[in-house]
Amino acid sequence: MTRVYVPRDSAALSVGADHVAAAITREAAQRGARIELVRNGSRGMLWLETLVEVETPNGRVAYGPVNPEDVVSLFDADFLSGATHALSHGLTEKIPYLAKQERLTFARVGITDPLSLSDYLAYDGYKGLKNTLAMVPADVVQQVTDSGLRGRGGAAFPTGIKWKTVLGAQSAQKYIVCNADEGDSGTFADRMIMEDDPFVLIEGMTIAGVAVGATQGYIYLRSEYPYAFDVLNQAIAIAEQAQYLGENIQGSGKTFHLEVRLGAGAYICGEETALLESLEGKRGIVRFKPPIPALKGLFGLPTIVNNTISFASIPIIMDKGGAFYKNFGMGRSRGTLPFQLAGNLKQGGLVEKAFGLTLRELVEDFGGGSASGRSIRAVQVGGPLGAYVPPEQFDTPLDYESYVGISAMVGHGGIVAFDDTVDMAKMARYAMEFCAIESCGKCTPCRVGSTRGVEVVDKIIANDNRAANIELLRSLCDTMLNGSLCAMGGMAPFPVLSALNHFPEDFGINKKELAA
Repeated sequence: MTRVYVPRDSAALSVGADHVAAAITREAAQRGARIELVRNGSRGMLWLETLVEVETPNGRVAYGPVNPEDVVSLFDADFLSGATHALSHGLTEKIPYLAKQERLTFARVGITDPLSLSDYLAYDGYKGLKNTLAMVPADVVQQVTDSGLRGRGGAAFPTGIKWKTVLGAQSAQKYIVCNADEGDSGTFADRMIMEDDPFVLIEGMTIAGVAVGATQGYIYLRSEYPYAFDVLNQAIAIAEQAQYLGENIQGSGKTFHLEVRLGAGAYICGEETALLESLEGKRGIVRFKPPIPALKGLFGLPTIVNNTISFASIPIIMDKGGAFYKNFGMGRSRGTLPFQLAGNLKQGGLVEKAFGLTLRELVEDFGGGSASGRSIRAVQVGGPLGAYVPPEQFDTPLDYESYVGISAMVGHGGIVAFDDTVDMAKMARYAMEFCAIESCGKCTPCRVGSTRGVEVVDKIIANDNRAANIELLRSLCDTMLNGSLCAMGGMAPFPVLSALNHFPEDFGINKKELAA
């Protein structure tokens, strides 16, 4: 019997993966071919979806993008034995896009059946939890600290410090909360983890609970991810039945319960305190800090709030040790980050690499250049509030500190490319307008500043007292940066100022006028 893999990931489903799977099953039955159809996760090479893989003695052979009408010709070419076909890419692991990656967090994604616990265990799953259960909590937290892991949601706060604070907090009840409200443009890594390897998130959160003495966890999931919602709930039920969740985990006497809660579509709820407000059933509005969530979080009790990728990185740290993880990366940016390539690129998809590679490597080597064939003029890094990076900065190492040095941010690893037809003045205006629409409205710099910002950008473009309005825009951005309660208003100036500084001609400004 030949094993055939067809992804069940949303990206693959959106281009007809279910129809491809049905066509393969139907054709195999008609030809009397014995196959086992496995619905795996996506490998992250989204331009090749639907990617069909066939298990051979030499490894898995990839074919893609496969449409239902291609299935007959695949069988005619004897693809079940790994034979050559126009859609063949050879051994999957040898495809350059995959071969050049360092997959730690995404080690199983695309390889296993996401809801097969036996698959998860066969590929080193729950080894990290097993080690955790044999250690004292302080030593677990120390391993996380030693790894150098920082928040993968964008803030890049050291994870170990956050865990150590919650561990030391005195409370009868503590909580673990996963921020899975993935709302940044061009990002899909969280979704891929939840759909394609849900057990790694569950294990990471369970380790966190055991480490700091929290018995209840919540995954705050964006409502636009219904498929992830179903997969997570199925995986939680499987983990509970196998005693990897719930009471007396694996006979250890430790308890950890986990639930998935849906958000209502507010971008601001990606901010941790607004998320906690929403989770408590209130309107999602940013809280004043202090107190910090680690001391007074969900329902006023000590709470770890980490991003999906942060939690999903914990199992390999606890399996192989903090020193192993820290060996990847550079400077204060340790480990790997899943970069998500989107926008005007030939090869969009997910690339997990150690910190320190460059944007040029991502967009040219992995992304294959622009899909339009024109030159890439700008790349927005880090979501809708990230700076627009011009080609002269493409060789800056992708790590947190280096990007701060060019007034940009790595953020959640979202990469959105634009070719030379983009109007950067319109992009700057969009950033301010986005902030105005999505602001929770609690603080004046964000609520009023973003609305006034749209008006000022419009005046600059219209050459209405341009020099004075450029000065006003910079002053307004400075107020938003330094006066906003959270990163919503505090980062909206990043794309605006980067567009103004690097692409002044789109605002009708020459370099001399800008300098003046």
